[in-house]
Amino acid sequence: MTVSVSASRVALAGGIALSSVVLLSGTAFAHVSVQPQGEAAKGGYATVNIKVPNERDNASTVKLEVNFPLDHPLASVMPQPVPGWKAEVTKSKLSKPLELHGKKINEAVSKVTWTADGSKIGPGQFQQFPLSLGQLPEDTDQLVLKAIQTYDNKEIVRWIEEAKEGADEPQNPAPVLKLSAASEDHHGAATAPSASASTSASASASGDAKTGHDDKSGDHEEKTAAAASSSDTTARILGVIGILVGIAGVAFGVLAGRRRSA
Repeated sequence: MTVSVSASRVALAGGIALSSVVLLSGTAFAHVSVQPQGEAAKGGYATVNIKVPNERDNASTVKLEVNFPLDHPLASVMPQPVPGWKAEVTKSKLSKPLELHGKKINEAVSKVTWTADGSKIGPGQFQQFPLSLGQLPEDTDQLVLKAIQTYDNKEIVRWIEEAKEGADEPQNPAPVLKLSAASEDHHGAATAPSASASTSASASASGDAKTGHDDKSGDHEEKTAAAASSSDTTARILGVIGILVGIAGVAFGVLAGRRRSA
């Protein structure tokens, strides 16, 4: 009886722990988000992925709408084609024109909508929708991209709640794109080295290579000289040994002759 009760308690505790993990993981990870591919610097351009997980076990996602803030407008928002999905870009009139590359722009992208066209996001799956964005604003640290997700059972989930500092994450948080500090050229490209610096570096490398070659040549000559000296010493020693053996042979012969004569 005691063993049975203990087993039941263990099973119950395990079930509670598993349920907690599932609930917490669902709350923490199963929401629409925006993820930059590389740097998203103020005043520059960026490529981002809108990541859409399917939260339902009995329905599939067939539509996604992402809204862009007009208080920090983007002059260019271009979706990358996604097989099985149709993308539609909506623009809105701006109350204050944007100036980009010396030109005034009176409208900006306010919404991009993807609609299933032979595909869908099924249970246990996710889909990424790539976007090219630019020019990113310089007067804010982030862009809030409110999203609306539609399922094939007509259910609609609005990812539009903005997180507040010091508060818990909302139940349906809006995707947020964090912007990094502006780069010098506004494109995030590395500055090319000057011609003089390149020449100096090349000369230095050539000099180093030559020095290294000379050092190797010197080492080779020293090793060759050492080997020759060693060979010469060995030859001399063998020569002396040969002379001694010869003298010993002559002496042995003389002694042997005397013994025979006696």
